[in-house]
Amino acid sequence: MTTLKSKLQEDLTAAIRERDELRSSTLRLTLTAITKEEVSGTSARELSDDEVQKVIAREAKKRREAAEAFAQGGRAEQAEREKAEGEVLAVYLPKQLSDDELKEIVAQAVEEAKAAGAEGPRAMGQVMKIVNPKVAGQAEGGRVAAVVKQLLTG
Repeated sequence: MTTLKSKLQEDLTAAIRERDELRSSTLRLTLTAITKEEVSGTSARELSDDEVQKVIAREAKKRREAAEAFAQGGRAEQAEREKAEGEVLAVYLPKQLSDDELKEIVAQAVEEAKAAGAEGPRAMGQVMKIVNPKVAGQAEGGRVAAVVKQLLTG
Protein backbone atom coordinates (compact mmCIF):
# COMPACT_ATOMS: atom_id res chain seq x y z
CA MET A 1 0.00 0.00 0.00
CA THR A 2 1.44 3.33 -1.03
CA THR A 3 1.21 6.11 1.50
CA LEU A 4 0.38 9.64 0.46
CA LYS A 5 3.91 10.70 1.43
CA SER A 6 5.54 8.05 -0.79
CA LYS A 7 3.22 9.11 -3.64
CA LEU A 8 4.48 12.69 -3.20
CA GLN A 9 8.07 11.41 -3.28
CA GLU A 10 7.45 9.36 -6.44
CA ASP A 11 5.77 12.34 -8.11
CA LEU A 12 8.71 14.55 -7.10
CA THR A 13 11.17 12.13 -8.71
CA ALA A 14 9.04 12.10 -11.87
CA ALA A 15 8.80 15.90 -11.91
CA ILE A 16 12.59 16.21 -11.58
CA ARG A 17 13.07 13.70 -14.40
CA GLU A 18 10.61 15.68 -16.57
CA ARG A 19 12.39 18.92 -15.62
CA ASP A 20 9.04 20.28 -14.35
CA GLU A 21 10.40 23.07 -12.16
CA LEU A 22 7.03 24.19 -10.79
CA ARG A 23 5.92 20.72 -9.70
CA SER A 24 9.31 19.67 -8.36
CA SER A 25 9.80 22.79 -6.25
CA THR A 26 6.22 22.69 -4.93
CA LEU A 27 6.45 19.00 -4.00
CA ARG A 28 9.91 19.50 -2.49
CA LEU A 29 8.61 22.31 -0.23
CA THR A 30 5.60 20.23 0.77
CA LEU A 31 7.71 17.19 1.62
CA THR A 32 9.95 19.46 3.70
CA ALA A 33 6.87 20.69 5.60
CA ILE A 34 5.81 17.06 6.18
CA THR A 35 9.27 16.10 7.45
CA LYS A 36 9.32 19.14 9.72
CA GLU A 37 5.97 18.05 11.17
CA GLU A 38 7.31 14.50 11.67
CA VAL A 39 10.24 15.65 13.78
CA SER A 40 8.44 18.49 15.57
CA GLY A 41 7.05 16.43 18.46
CA THR A 42 8.90 14.89 21.36
CA SER A 43 9.84 11.91 19.19
CA ALA A 44 10.14 11.58 15.43
CA ARG A 45 7.31 9.64 13.84
CA GLU A 46 5.74 8.83 10.50
CA LEU A 47 2.62 10.92 9.78
CA SER A 48 -0.60 9.14 8.82
CA ASP A 49 -2.14 9.90 5.41
CA ASP A 50 -4.74 12.08 7.18
CA GLU A 51 -2.02 14.09 8.88
CA VAL A 52 -0.08 14.39 5.62
CA GLN A 53 -3.26 15.64 3.97
CA LYS A 54 -3.63 18.31 6.67
CA VAL A 55 -0.08 19.49 5.96
CA ILE A 56 -0.83 19.61 2.21
CA ALA A 57 -4.06 21.53 2.90
CA ARG A 58 -2.14 24.00 5.06
CA GLU A 59 0.47 24.46 2.31
CA ALA A 60 -2.26 24.94 -0.31
CA LYS A 61 -3.93 27.55 1.89
CA LYS A 62 -0.62 29.42 2.24
CA ARG A 63 -0.37 29.49 -1.57
CA ARG A 64 -3.92 30.84 -1.92
CA GLU A 65 -3.30 33.58 0.65
CA ALA A 66 0.04 34.49 -0.94
CA ALA A 67 -1.58 34.61 -4.39
CA GLU A 68 -4.23 37.01 -3.09
CA ALA A 69 -1.61 39.18 -1.39
CA PHE A 70 0.54 39.31 -4.54
CA ALA A 71 -2.51 40.07 -6.71
CA GLN A 72 -3.52 42.96 -4.42
CA GLY A 73 0.04 44.21 -4.47
CA GLY A 74 -0.05 44.31 -8.27
CA ARG A 75 2.47 41.49 -8.63
CA ALA A 76 0.58 39.35 -11.11
CA GLU A 77 3.51 37.09 -12.01
CA GLN A 78 4.10 35.97 -8.42
CA ALA A 79 0.34 35.62 -7.89
CA GLU A 80 0.14 33.29 -10.91
CA ARG A 81 3.06 31.26 -9.61
CA GLU A 82 1.43 30.82 -6.18
CA LYS A 83 -1.87 29.90 -7.81
CA ALA A 84 -0.14 27.31 -10.00
CA GLU A 85 1.61 25.81 -6.96
CA GLY A 86 -1.77 25.61 -5.22
CA GLU A 87 -3.15 23.70 -8.20
CA VAL A 88 -0.26 21.22 -8.01
CA LEU A 89 -1.20 20.55 -4.37
CA ALA A 90 -4.97 20.39 -5.01
CA VAL A 91 -4.40 17.08 -6.83
CA TYR A 92 -3.51 15.46 -3.48
CA LEU A 93 -6.51 16.83 -1.59
CA PRO A 94 -10.10 15.59 -1.49
CA LYS A 95 -12.36 17.26 -4.02
CA GLN A 96 -13.74 20.49 -2.55
CA LEU A 97 -17.47 20.68 -1.98
CA SER A 98 -19.47 22.92 -4.30
CA ASP A 99 -21.36 25.82 -2.73
CA ASP A 100 -24.64 23.92 -3.14
CA GLU A 101 -23.28 20.76 -1.51
CA LEU A 102 -21.90 22.81 1.38
CA LYS A 103 -25.20 24.69 1.86
CA GLU A 104 -27.08 21.40 1.97
CA ILE A 105 -24.81 19.95 4.68
CA VAL A 106 -25.00 23.17 6.72
CA ALA A 107 -28.80 23.34 6.35
CA GLN A 108 -29.10 19.81 7.77
CA ALA A 109 -26.80 20.77 10.65
CA VAL A 110 -28.89 23.87 11.38
CA GLU A 111 -31.99 21.65 11.55
CA GLU A 112 -30.18 19.26 13.92
CA ALA A 113 -29.12 22.14 16.15
CA LYS A 114 -32.69 23.52 16.15
CA ALA A 115 -34.00 20.11 17.15
CA ALA A 116 -31.53 20.21 20.04
CA GLY A 117 -32.87 23.64 21.04
CA ALA A 118 -30.14 25.88 19.61
CA GLU A 119 -31.29 28.65 17.29
CA GLY A 120 -30.10 31.93 15.84
CA PRO A 121 -26.56 33.31 15.93
CA ARG A 122 -25.89 31.68 19.32
CA ALA A 123 -26.17 28.26 17.65
CA MET A 124 -23.09 28.95 15.53
CA GLY A 125 -20.72 26.85 17.65
CA GLN A 126 -23.13 23.96 17.85
CA VAL A 127 -23.74 23.96 14.09
CA MET A 128 -20.00 24.17 13.37
CA LYS A 129 -19.45 21.15 15.64
CA ILE A 130 -21.95 19.16 13.57
CA VAL A 131 -20.68 20.39 10.18
CA ASN A 132 -16.89 20.23 10.62
CA PRO A 133 -16.47 16.44 10.78
CA LYS A 134 -18.78 16.06 7.76
CA VAL A 135 -16.81 18.43 5.57
CA ALA A 136 -13.31 17.72 6.91
CA GLY A 137 -10.79 18.56 4.21
CA GLN A 138 -13.48 19.30 1.65
CA ALA A 139 -14.21 22.91 2.56
CA GLU A 140 -12.15 25.57 4.25
CA GLY A 141 -13.16 26.71 7.73
CA GLY A 142 -13.78 30.30 6.68
CA ARG A 143 -16.06 29.20 3.87
CA VAL A 144 -17.99 26.89 6.20
CA ALA A 145 -18.38 29.59 8.86
CA ALA A 146 -19.68 32.07 6.28
CA VAL A 147 -22.39 29.66 5.10
CA VAL A 148 -23.35 28.75 8.68
CA LYS A 149 -23.64 32.45 9.59
CA GLN A 150 -25.69 33.12 6.45
CA LEU A 151 -28.14 30.29 7.18
CA LEU A 152 -28.45 31.07 10.90
CA THR A 153 -29.14 34.77 10.50
CA GLY A 154 -31.25 33.99 7.43
